[in-house]
Amino acid sequence: MNPSTLSRRSLLQAAGLGAATLALPAIGQSAWPSKAIRFVVPFAPGGTSEIVARSVAAELTKQLGQSVYVENKPGGAGVTAMQEVAKSTPDGHTIILGHVGTLAVNPYMLKNQPYDVNKDFMPVTLLAKVPNVFVIHPDVPAKNFQEFVAYVKKNPGQLNYGSAGNASAGHLAMEYLKLVAGMFITHIPYRGTGPQLTDLLAGRTQASSAGLPALGAYIRSGKLRAIAVGTSQRISGLPDVPTVAEMGFKNFETSQWYGIMAPAGTPADVIKQLQEESLKALKSSAVTSRFATDNAIGGGGPSSEFAAFITNEQKIWSDIVKRAQIRAD
Repeated sequence: MNPSTLSRRSLLQAAGLGAATLALPAIGQSAWPSKAIRFVVPFAPGGTSEIVARSVAAELTKQLGQSVYVENKPGGAGVTAMQEVAKSTPDGHTIILGHVGTLAVNPYMLKNQPYDVNKDFMPVTLLAKVPNVFVIHPDVPAKNFQEFVAYVKKNPGQLNYGSAGNASAGHLAMEYLKLVAGMFITHIPYRGTGPQLTDLLAGRTQASSAGLPALGAYIRSGKLRAIAVGTSQRISGLPDVPTVAEMGFKNFETSQWYGIMAPAGTPADVIKQLQEESLKALKSSAVTSRFATDNAIGGGGPSSEFAAFITNEQKIWSDIVKRAQIRAD
């Protein structure tokens, strides 16, 4: 072969290799997302958790150019969904909506979890804090919080309250309220806020606690009566409804909170990108207007900030679980 021909061929091959190399992503960078992202919600449709997840997922889909689809997977106090996600491939294409129950209460309420929330998951970002609202069915002979507590104390064990399930935010809020008020009302766990609201609206249960996104329409229509909120201050969505603390239970505070968790081992750059995109989604007009309507406070901070928040919540709820003897009914 002519040496000059070989030389030209070598140069062309080298040039082609160089172009191909430039086209490849840098070593250590993840080409994420490369496919649809599965966003698991450990509760049935119809509750605050799904509203938060779908609001953010819709914006992430627009921003990432890949579908971010919400999959409701209720059951087992969230353990079923958490276990499945913990075992999924840690590539950022399967994430889960973590919340106060699955992350801060289950570790102390359940004896044998098939995973460790602090080792088998990576916090991505806090999405929202949502006020807990305490409501009763209009047939309950109580017009306000004080009358409700008095009625329950006169009729211990005769009233039932529903929740989205064991370790749901509503379950925890009501058990905390029972502890401080010294009253007894039976817990009926359901597989999601939607199913439990069906029975509450029908009068088959008498009380509940959930987020304003799920309860607001029923309160406004008079189908449910709001008697208190769990926040430290009254909320703009229900300005005439007092806080539990105002009713004589100093320092009482409880809210629902939701954040994104990923399986342990998910690349750090993917965690960071997902956090940044989530923050962008939370700042979108669609999400901010929805959150404002529901009195939800948006998050979006870095992974380390969410991790510290979870640690603090675990300290708080481990004590409450012990004092209130909260169990998986």
